Amino acid sequence: MDAFYERRTATRYRSTSHTAGPWSTESQHLGPPSALLVRELESCAPRDDMVLSRLVFDVLGPVPVAELEVTASVLRPGRSVELLGADLTHDGRPVLRAHAWRINRGDTTSIASEFSGMLPEPPACPKMIMPADWSCGYLDAVDWRSVDGDMATPGDAVVWGKPLLPTVEGEEPTALQRLFTIADSASGVSSRLDVRKWMAINTDLSVHLHREPQGSWFALEASTVIGAGGVGVASSVVHDLLGPVARTAQSLLVRER
Repeated sequence: MDAFYERRTATRYRSTSHTAGPWSTESQHLGPPSALLVRELESCAPRDDMVLSRLVFDVLGPVPVAELEVTASVLRPGRSVELLGADLTHDGRPVLRAHAWRINRGDTTSIASEFSGMLPEPPACPKMIMPADWSCGYLDAVDWRSVDGDMATPGDAVVWGKPLLPTVEGEEPTALQRLFTIADSASGVSSRLDVRKWMAINTDLSVHLHREPQGSWFALEASTVIGAGGVGVASSVVHDLLGPVARTAQSLLVRER
């Protein structure tokens, strides 16, 4: 199946092997299920005068490569600001939960923040180097390009990613879905640890958008800090081909293997 998910019913989806993460063929990387929840939030009581501004995902358990159910609702309606919620469940148990603020559109062109310096465009960047044993469904379903650093080299990194598959079979994914297919990889590309000796598992993902994303290529300008008590934080500035579009953060559980 040339997609991350196959639609079974209005709310149920079969996960394909392309969703599998690098650690197990039975568990998903958080990128595809995040995109699936974003898809549901985009279609939840849609309003043309609103835009999604902040999305937070809490990982409630491993997301299995299996049939999943997706639900979404408006938790706090409003004229200018609304709060949405969405759940991804397996066999009746929530495995991933999202909350999203939706804000009324406005024209702030005259005061929009400026930035300097564009990243090299993806075609000018080499293919990203992967750890030898990290080939998997998800990583192979994204075209990864390295600006600086990669998943095989510890430390900060700047990488481009372009999903090669749609979120759901037969549908053209939105730019926001493509962004979220990539966003959770900030902790992986900027890891400071030898993955053979240490693990750093993110419990959440938060993304703050300051404008609507465009296109299919997204870059993560990512870094990770680790404290002395077993906790770390991975963060990134997300770029599209027009420049910065969002900022991300992930809490990390850091343990020796």
